[in-house]
Amino acid sequence: MFDSGIGGLTVLKEVKKLLPSEHILYLGDSARLPYGNKSPQTITKYALECAIFLLTKGIKILIIACNTSSALALDILKRKLPIPVLGVIYPAAVEAVRYTKTKKIGVIGTKATINSMAYGKAIKKLDPAIEVLAKPCPLFVPIVEEGLENDKIALLMAEKYLDDFQHSGIDTLVMGCTHYPILEHVIKKIMGKGVTIINTGRETAKEIKHTLETKAIVNDAGKGGCEYFVTDSPDAFKEIGGRFLGEEITHIKFLKSLDYKDFLLSS
Repeated sequence: MFDSGIGGLTVLKEVKKLLPSEHILYLGDSARLPYGNKSPQTITKYALECAIFLLTKGIKILIIACNTSSALALDILKRKLPIPVLGVIYPAAVEAVRYTKTKKIGVIGTKATINSMAYGKAIKKLDPAIEVLAKPCPLFVPIVEEGLENDKIALLMAEKYLDDFQHSGIDTLVMGCTHYPILEHVIKKIMGKGVTIINTGRETAKEIKHTLETKAIVNDAGKGGCEYFVTDSPDAFKEIGGRFLGEEITHIKFLKSLDYKDFLLSS
């Protein structure tokens, strides 16, 4: 799986719970983060480079553990890669549609994810009668990466960002960024018990397990493991990522570049 940095580790954490025997390769493209404020063309290019690098490692399935890349690059990766490719948007959309009773769903994410309207399209494809209210929450990411998820600033920003949803009638809110599960306790506090919070990582993990089982390629014996690749700041990845996972991160490899043309030539 890949992400623009460490956010995708919230997906990895859920996958490890459901598939403890799988060996997982995680690529954090930390040299080029954040993806959320890049153009669709740039994000697609980055996603393709990440995907082909992982493909050269002999993977059996690719997970786009990034909402922005899932929104903008999933279709092209599905067309170009010879293995199953899953994103984080569709599984979360399915769960949100299943939970809503008011037919009103809120979505929060990066500017690129929200501007892509990917969640709205996925939800309305499942149920055209549902109203989708979406809002970007760009400062949630630096708050999480600075370890301020329990600080007053996290609560203040959540109050500011989520104010529009307070009297909107939504009963379901999708955390459309893989960083946001770290703030789930704050978001729940603001939204109250009447709103179901959808964690994209949990729903994606279920979809991954289902896909592997359907294709009869699931590894359900022995102890799994993880290898980590980063394009910048392995020490920061180890420190912050350890907080995300709740465990020490080892086996980190630093990549100087991700030139997919070179990888294609050498594969």
